[in-house]
Amino acid sequence: MVLPFAPSRRSTIGIEWELALVDADTGDLRQVARTVLDALAGPGGEPHPHVHQELLLNTVEIVSGVHERVGDAGHDLRRSIDEVRAVTGPLRVELMCAGTHPFAQWDHQKVTDKERYNTLIDRTQWWGRQMLIYGVHVHVGIEDRAKVLPIMRAVLAYFGHLQALSASSPFWGGKDTGYASNRALMFQQLPTAGLPFRLEEWSDLERYTDDMLLTGVIDDFSEVRWDIRPSPRFGTLEVRICDGTPTLSELLAIAALTQCLVEHFSSELDAGRQLPDLPQWYLQENKWRSARYGMDAILILDASGHEDLVTTDVRRLLGVLEPVAERLGCTEELAGVAVILEGGASYQRQREVARLHNGDLQPVAFSLVEEMHAGRPLL
Repeated sequence: MVLPFAPSRRSTIGIEWELALVDADTGDLRQVARTVLDALAGPGGEPHPHVHQELLLNTVEIVSGVHERVGDAGHDLRRSIDEVRAVTGPLRVELMCAGTHPFAQWDHQKVTDKERYNTLIDRTQWWGRQMLIYGVHVHVGIEDRAKVLPIMRAVLAYFGHLQALSASSPFWGGKDTGYASNRALMFQQLPTAGLPFRLEEWSDLERYTDDMLLTGVIDDFSEVRWDIRPSPRFGTLEVRICDGTPTLSELLAIAALTQCLVEHFSSELDAGRQLPDLPQWYLQENKWRSARYGMDAILILDASGHEDLVTTDVRRLLGVLEPVAERLGCTEELAGVAVILEGGASYQRQREVARLHNGDLQPVAFSLVEEMHAGRPLL
C-alpha cells in the first residue's frame, strides 16, 4: 500500500497531554469525562478542538495547536486547562497527571462508549482493561519523508533519557512497584505497542502497515501504538515515550528536549553526518533500565556498548542542544531539564510524599493535584 506523509513545516511542535479527573475530597478518580466534554462542546454539539475524549471516562486529553515554539504550545495548554477547570470546579473535580494514579483500582474504571475503544477492550481483555495509564505525546514536524525513519532511530537512542526524566508511575493500585515507570512496561502489553520494529526505508513501513491491515491486526495506522512512530496524517514524528507529566513546566522542558533532538538530527542529516543507531537489544535494555531505575539508570549510549549514568549523559546532551534551542526559541524551556536533574523526577517526589505520610498514598494524589495547580514541582 501507499502511505502518504503529509506536508509539514520543519520542527514545528504539537503536544498532547492526558489528564486524570480526580475527586477534590478523596483524590480518587471520577468518571465525568463525558460531562466535561459535553459542557465544552460548541453550539452545534461539535467537540472542543483542544479537549478530547480518551479510552477511560476518568480522562481528558488536552492538545495544543501546531506552533514553531514550545512556549506557544504551552499557552494553548494553559488556556484549555482553564476552560476545563471552569467545568470541573463546580463538580468538585480536580485535574491531576502522572503515569499512573497512586491508588485507584483499574477494575473500577469505566470505558468510553465508542466503537474504537470497545473493539480494543474486546480484543485485549484483561490487559486492555488495565490500561489505567497516562502519557504525553509530542509531535515534531519533519519536512522530508526520507528523514523520518533515520531520525526515529536516532531519537530511540535517547529513549531512556526521556523516560527517566518523565518517570512518574511508581505506584499501581496502592502498591509501590519498585519501578520508576510502571506505565512503560504495562503499555507495551497491547498489540502493536512498545518499541518500534527496525525499519530502513519508508517502503518497509508501508509493507508492515499493509500486512497489519491484511491480517486484521489494525484497521487504521493510528492503531500502531509504538513508543515512537511516524504520524503520516500530520507529517510528524510522534514521540510517545513519556509518562504523564504532573506540571506544565516539566512538560514544556521535555517537549523542548524532544523538539531539539529532532531538529539536531535533521541538521546532522543535512550535513551528511551519521546519526546514532543502537541495536534493538540495547534499545530494549535501555527501556527496561530507565523504567526500573529512572534517574539512577545506567544507560547504553552507543553501538559499542559504552555506558553512563543517565543524568550525566543528559547534562552532556544539554550542552550539545543549547545552540539548537536558541534557533528554535526554546532556551528557557530546555533549561527546565536541568531543573528536573537537580530536583528529581516525579516518581522520586511521589515516593518522598508517601514516606512522609507513612506509606499513605492519598496525600500523594493530593500532592499531584497541587503541583498541577502550581505548574511546577513543589518538593
